[in-house]
Amino acid sequence: MEDIKPNEGRKLEISLGEEVYCRYPIKTHFVKLGEDYIELVKKYVLPLYKEGDILSMSEKVISLCQGDVILKDDLKVGKLAKVLSGYAYKNPAGPAMDNVYKMQAAIKIAGPIRILFASFLSALSKPFGVRGVFYKVAGKGVRNIDGFCVVAYDYYEDKGILAPSNPDNACQNIKDQLGVDCMVVDANDLGVQILGKNKEIGYENYMLSKMIGDNPAGQEGEQTPFILIRKKEQDNIEVV
Repeated sequence: MEDIKPNEGRKLEISLGEEVYCRYPIKTHFVKLGEDYIELVKKYVLPLYKEGDILSMSEKVISLCQGDVILKDDLKVGKLAKVLSGYAYKNPAGPAMDNVYKMQAAIKIAGPIRILFASFLSALSKPFGVRGVFYKVAGKGVRNIDGFCVVAYDYYEDKGILAPSNPDNACQNIKDQLGVDCMVVDANDLGVQILGKNKEIGYENYMLSKMIGDNPAGQEGEQTPFILIRKKEQDNIEVV
């Protein structure tokens, strides 16, 4: 028997007011396109889950399971994407809109006029140190475009992972079929966004964001897309 340990450089516990929460990273096999998220949760999470726990799930895994993916071969990169990506902010967390394929995917999702407007306003705001204007204006899941690069795994080099379609519904399916309270998150070292949750969860999104605000799943090759959150007084998880 071996206790679950936090990912390297991450903390197992976080204090929020008078409560302390443990965030257990659950390692899985490498999840690929077309897998079943119900079966993944059943296999890796259900044996450990207790009432009162909350499962945090990476948006990437849910998107892959649901097929919310654009392949490079299906994207025709245009001149607009090439020009705009050349002026885009270089994200220290990894390639973002400076990746021409991500920019083209953004244009495909939001339309060229909206992306042009978002780029224009972003350029105006940069001298004042304001970040994130592009994504706020672009909307429609543009912020959530992932992949099209090799950061941790070659598998994502030819795939753009989009925001999961109807993440609330995915969470509700898991709750209804397995009894697991869960949420879908877009989390990295720069911030956290709650994309969906089942309706029985008794926490507001701002509180859920704080529970994983330091990104306990990591963003390298940890392969821990599931984080099981538990109040410390209930803490007795072990893994075989």
